[in-house]
Amino acid sequence: MFNFSEQINRKGSYCTQWDYVADRFGEADLLPFTISDMDFAAPPVVMNALKSRMEHPVFGYSRWDHSDFKGAITDWFKRRFNAEFDGKHLVYGPSVIYIISQLIRQWSNAGEGIIVHTPAYDAFDKMILGLERTIIPNQLSPSSNGYQIDWNVFEAQLSDPNNTVLLLCSPHNPTGKIWSADELKRMAVLCEKYHVAVISDEIHMDICFKPHTPWQGFGMGTRWALVSSASKSFNIPALNGSYAFIADDVAREHYLFNLKQVDGLSSPSILGVIGLMAAYQEGGPWLDELKLYLYENHRYVQEMLAKELPSIGYQIPDSTYLAWIDLSSLSLDMDALNQCLIKSHKVAIMQGSTYGVAGKGFVRLNLGCPRIKVEQGLTALISAIKELS
Repeated sequence: MFNFSEQINRKGSYCTQWDYVADRFGEADLLPFTISDMDFAAPPVVMNALKSRMEHPVFGYSRWDHSDFKGAITDWFKRRFNAEFDGKHLVYGPSVIYIISQLIRQWSNAGEGIIVHTPAYDAFDKMILGLERTIIPNQLSPSSNGYQIDWNVFEAQLSDPNNTVLLLCSPHNPTGKIWSADELKRMAVLCEKYHVAVISDEIHMDICFKPHTPWQGFGMGTRWALVSSASKSFNIPALNGSYAFIADDVAREHYLFNLKQVDGLSSPSILGVIGLMAAYQEGGPWLDELKLYLYENHRYVQEMLAKELPSIGYQIPDSTYLAWIDLSSLSLDMDALNQCLIKSHKVAIMQGSTYGVAGKGFVRLNLGCPRIKVEQGLTALISAIKELS
C-alpha cells in the first residue's frame, strides 16, 4: 500500500544527514548513512493532518496538556504493547534528551555516576559529561543469542552509592537489543535494592521485530520514567516534541516547573502535537508496512555479507533500522576504511567508535532508506573492505 522504495531528493531541505554531511565527514556530496532519521516520506495520515492545520492561518501559542494529546499516547501504548499508563503521569518535552537531562539533574548530583549500557548513543555521553556527572559504562557482550549483560558487573555498579541513575536505552541503540521482560524485572529489583533511579529512553520502541516491553517500574517504587517520541517511528523529528511518563509526583511537578517557569518551553510546536496525534491515532498500518520493509533491508545486508564477507557473521538485530556490523574479525584500520569510503566511494558511514570504546571495530549503517540506497552503501562498504584487506 505504501511506497517505501520511492527515492526522495532531500538535498536543499536543510537536512542534517544530506546537506550537512561535511560537518562530520569533511566532504560534501557524500551518500550518507549517518544520523538516525529515515529517507522515507512521513505517513500520509500525518501529512494530511499537517496540511489541514496549515490551512488555518494563525499559529499562536499552543498547549499539550489536554485529553486529545494524552489520550493518543496512552491509547497507543495500550494497542501496541498492551500496557496501561496513567495519563496523569504524562508530560511533554521539546526532545527526549531534554527530558532525560532534567531528570538526571533531579535524581543525581554533580560528580555522581550514571550507568549506561555500552556501546551507547553518543548523545548520552555528551549530555552526562555536560551535566558534570560521571559515565559508568556497563559493556554488553555479543553472543549467538544477541547482546548480553554481565549481571555481576552490573550489580557491583549499582551497589556503589555514588552511582544514582540507570539510563536505560530500550530498545538499545546501537546494538538493537530488545530487553526481555525478565531482564527488565531483574533490573528493577536491583535498582530498588540499591536506591538507583531508572530513566528508560524508548524512542526506538515502535520499530521492533520481536515483542517490546515498556518500562513500568516493575514494583520498584516511583523513581523511574519512560521517555519517548513519535519522531523515530514516523520520521518526523523536525516537528519537535517528545513525552515522558514520570511516576513520582514530586519529580513530575519539579520537571513541569522547570519546563515552564525556568526554561520557558511549555508551549509546544502545534505541528508537532498534530503530527504525533495523527501518527498514533491512524499511523499503525503505515508503521506495520515500514517494519516489514526495514526487516527486508536487514535481511539483504545479512545475505550480502554472508556471501561476500562470511567471517563477519552479521545477525539481524531485534529492533531499529540501524545495522550494527562487527568488522573486528577482519583486523582493519578503521580510520583507513573511513577515508576509503569517503575519498574513493563517496559514502559516509558512522564508525562504531563514535559510540564509545565498546564500538571499536564496528560500523553503524542506517537502513532507513529505499533498498537501492542500501545496495549502494553496502556495495561501497564491501568494496572498501576488500581494497584494504
